[in-house]
Amino acid sequence: MLQAIGLTSTRSRGHAPAVDDLTFDAEPGCVTALLGAPGSGKTAALRLMLELDPGRGITYFRGRPLHRVPRPAGEVGVVLGDVPGHPARTARGQLRMLCAAAGVSASRADELLDVAGLAGLGDQRIGALSLGMDRRLALACALLGDPHTLLLDDPADGLAPREADWLHGMLRSHAERGGTVLFTTSDPKEAARSSGHVVTIDGGRLVADQDGAAFSRTRLRPRVAVRSPHAARLGAIVSREARAARRSVEVVTEAGSRLSVYGSSCAEVGDAAFRHGLPVHQLADEVGDTGPVGGSAGSPAQGGDLPADADAERSGGAAPGAASHPVAPGARGELPPPIRRRPARGPLRPLRYELHRLFGVRTTAVVMAVVLAASVGLSVLLARDGRATLPDVLAAWPSLLPLPPAALGAGLLGALSFGDEFRYPALAAGRGTVPRRLGLLLAKLAVSGGVALLLALIVVLASASALRVVYGGDLFHVPANANAVSLAAGWSGLTVGCAWAGLLAAGIFRVTAAGIAAVLAVPVLMVPLVERMPKASTVRSMTGLPGRLRELAWLQWPQEADRWLLAAVRVVAHPVGAALALSLSVLICAYLFTSLRGRVRW
Repeated sequence: MLQAIGLTSTRSRGHAPAVDDLTFDAEPGCVTALLGAPGSGKTAALRLMLELDPGRGITYFRGRPLHRVPRPAGEVGVVLGDVPGHPARTARGQLRMLCAAAGVSASRADELLDVAGLAGLGDQRIGALSLGMDRRLALACALLGDPHTLLLDDPADGLAPREADWLHGMLRSHAERGGTVLFTTSDPKEAARSSGHVVTIDGGRLVADQDGAAFSRTRLRPRVAVRSPHAARLGAIVSREARAARRSVEVVTEAGSRLSVYGSSCAEVGDAAFRHGLPVHQLADEVGDTGPVGGSAGSPAQGGDLPADADAERSGGAAPGAASHPVAPGARGELPPPIRRRPARGPLRPLRYELHRLFGVRTTAVVMAVVLAASVGLSVLLARDGRATLPDVLAAWPSLLPLPPAALGAGLLGALSFGDEFRYPALAAGRGTVPRRLGLLLAKLAVSGGVALLLALIVVLASASALRVVYGGDLFHVPANANAVSLAAGWSGLTVGCAWAGLLAAGIFRVTAAGIAAVLAVPVLMVPLVERMPKASTVRSMTGLPGRLRELAWLQWPQEADRWLLAAVRVVAHPVGAALALSLSVLICAYLFTSLRGRVRW
């Protein structure tokens, strides 16, 4: 059961709140429509229920507010507009990524593709889906955690009648299984046809709370739709004959050559047109809307005065068939509790989520392929010159470039880890942000670091193979063990450090370009700064460091570890390594600061 109590939007300067003291219930086993004209506050009400916007009030989902539900995906499924996913990701890839976020098995994705009628479109890109297929995928995303409650914002808007009928059939099936369904609409006929409970709002306030039968009786009535080139004359004839027969018939002239005749039938209107020789181009039975419940009374286009039941609702009385709802705190003279805008929760399985996110689009493979091709080409050119050292040749790092292609590629992939999520939010619909959770950050650091190491290894192996093919094997001379370890540690640290710098900067500034700028800032800004620092005292302090650490440590590590420790020290002592370590330290502190500030704010 969904209970919305005292929902009130934050009042903007000079404007009334979009939602004002809205209170209603949505019962399980029933589809509830939240009806209102565009701008009446329907979407704002949903966002308040989901704690996406600040305000006042409270919404209970089976007795608990959303922020107290331990697993929100298993309680509430949400459809707010289109699927907020990367357009290059496939429908199956999007669902599998969200399965990791919701903590459910990846097999759930294929099940929901079948349920949503997308079994044959699992490999279709999201950006290539039609509007109807996109709504099917959005509903599948909402159903991933098998939620009890579904909240949908105008889900049938723009759909063909066949797609709209399928969608509402899915909503009724969910309600018949005991679930709660609430969807918004601006079409009274859609509300009457597809729901058993209709809540009508106007200006953000409740004006009617009725079951489906009472709503159809008070808001809708049958009519005969007529289209004729002589509509005005035919309307006058029908009205004159109805007065002569003392029948209650209302004729409303609409735009063009169309008439709406209330209180008559197709046979009577057709006979009148035939008797007077008037051509008729359309003659059909329809269901007419009497107009907004909160609208002005007496307008001919709305079909006369407001229904008595609607007047009772507006005056505070109970209309026939109206559903009861709890008393809002404001009705007792108390302010409803504040609604704080809370960020999205992190994925329940962050490592699996990050792997699906990274390899679910072709960008990762394209970047790695470009880096590999550029590195091999540069290695061949550097070896031909003969003046570059072997490590620079294998790393494809000419002196003209601030960083080798592998480091730039690792930094770009790291920047995309957060940058793509801010462009295409996936963890929660409508929030537009990425949660700063420790588990998600660690998963991104681990995956981006692993990809950077893989890229560094592939580049070295590919460059060595290309050099052997082009110039033969005489070019290679394996360095001594200590030097080889130091070179390997430096090469690995450079690529991983660039990946992490791009990732942290993109997470701080919420844009991919900031991550790339942070990677380029290391050789352009930080290295010259480090090179100007005095070095003599640093060299003296590093002498004998492994032995001093061994004396302080409780546990004795193998002698072989001293060599790796010295290699790491030499990497940090190098200007590029020191600049990268300093940049990472600053970025980590900035990330922690923005994370703590975000938690205090929200």
